[in-house]
Amino acid sequence: MKSLKMFFLAIACFIAMAATAQQPQTKGQLNVQKLGTVLYLIENFYVDTANIDKVTEDAIVAALKELDPHSAYISKKDVEKANEPLVGSFEGIGVTFQLIRDTITVISPVAGGPSEKVGIMAGDQFIKIDGEECFGKKVDNEYVQKHLRGKKGTKVTVSVKRGSDKELLDFEIIRDKIPLNSINAAYMLDNHIGYIKLDRFAQESTQEFKEAFTKLQAQGMESLVFDLRGNTGGYLNTAIELVDQFLTENKLIVFTEGLRSPRQEWKSKSSGLYTTGKLVVLIDEGSASASEIFSGAMQDHDRGVVIGRRSFGKGLVQRPFNLPDGAQIRLTTSRYHTPSGRCIQRPYEKGVEEYAKEMTKRLERGEYFHADSIHFPDSLKYKTSGGRTVYGGGGIMPDIFIPVDTSFNSKLYTNLVRKGILNRFTTDYGLKHREEIRSQFADFEQFNKDFIVGKELIDRLKKAAEDAKVEWNDEQFARSEKFLLLQVKALIARNVWETQQYYQVMAAEDTGIKKALEILENEKSYKKILN
Repeated sequence: MKSLKMFFLAIACFIAMAATAQQPQTKGQLNVQKLGTVLYLIENFYVDTANIDKVTEDAIVAALKELDPHSAYISKKDVEKANEPLVGSFEGIGVTFQLIRDTITVISPVAGGPSEKVGIMAGDQFIKIDGEECFGKKVDNEYVQKHLRGKKGTKVTVSVKRGSDKELLDFEIIRDKIPLNSINAAYMLDNHIGYIKLDRFAQESTQEFKEAFTKLQAQGMESLVFDLRGNTGGYLNTAIELVDQFLTENKLIVFTEGLRSPRQEWKSKSSGLYTTGKLVVLIDEGSASASEIFSGAMQDHDRGVVIGRRSFGKGLVQRPFNLPDGAQIRLTTSRYHTPSGRCIQRPYEKGVEEYAKEMTKRLERGEYFHADSIHFPDSLKYKTSGGRTVYGGGGIMPDIFIPVDTSFNSKLYTNLVRKGILNRFTTDYGLKHREEIRSQFADFEQFNKDFIVGKELIDRLKKAAEDAKVEWNDEQFARSEKFLLLQVKALIARNVWETQQYYQVMAAEDTGIKKALEILENEKSYKKILN
């Protein structure tokens, strides 16, 4: 930040010279000089001590807020952290953990990672890190990342409590590169329909997709459900690479255009892995950016049926610009358009605050429950490759609408989730009974078929709720019972096996997946939608 301050002070010196020279200047130059002058005056004449670094950052943030909702300032210390979720890996000890009662509890070590190699096991509780106690109120996610992540090759010592053992176990772990998978689940819904859930469009997503797709194809997959619900986007190049897997050669995927950025097009390069089989894409209000590029391309080329609710509507292109001190601004330079010409970005002319309220307004308009609550003017009509009518105006409107399911909502269910009771209870149960469950059931498939959340387990959950001062209301429980018990089973499965098994259990009551199966199993209905 000091170099940035010197930059502005240099501008102030330039102002004095320019004023003497009396030379004409552009409006941009005058505004830069004005900002530099203000900072110079604060630094040298303000009545009290001023944090000029903070003033500078606040000025940048305020300026970007006046432009659009997605231009952003990222401080030097946050630049690497901002990119991390997309780069496909990080360096650390390799565990999935949860903070249970202020204690770092291992859910599972990453397969092949440094923790698994030294013998860290699911259920282990970290009591000390490098000799320092690591439990209590001071421990949060930031604390864990600071103490357990680190450069590849560096060493960390952890003291672990395992089960009922009285003595702590000490482990010396050498940090290494840990993969970040972007596919949460890939499995067969039935004998011929595969399912892939993509969490984000990350650096390694295309390779992950190819591996998952090939695995499912070997299991007899003929049709695919590609789930992008809640996927907030990621790399443009990854979105293009994934679209390329579904289209034949030389099809327009997306184009960008801005006032000072000429039109740029991306087209499919070659026949991908899956250019003819039946496809359903699941989206919702949480699907944004790269998810909208993908679903928009599939819809505009009549390549697959899009099911769900209108997507988020984030179609602005941010270009990173580095600042002198290592900080960065991501400035919006153009807009994304689908192949038919639809602009993905929803309007933001009323300001950032109004823009941020859009999801609440959709709820108030009833858009989450009724497709006919969304009205598009004729001016926003576009045509797909096959002549179907689709609409612009922000986001991707699905071919088949699925309302939000609120039938299971109750105050009891909300409190169990919001206060972390459901998560803690199922984590404790899964860790305590992991070996028992694995020995009782031959595999997950048998567990999914035969495991029942019975009265004994419900009574334990009820006691856990009461211990946490949450009132157990039988009427509210009855309303939420079917979904709640399924979620208990799914969360136990996640803690005994992996994240994928959570989604496999929940699929039984997933309205989006049910509708996808209905459409894919009916050739006539599928073709009618796309024609």
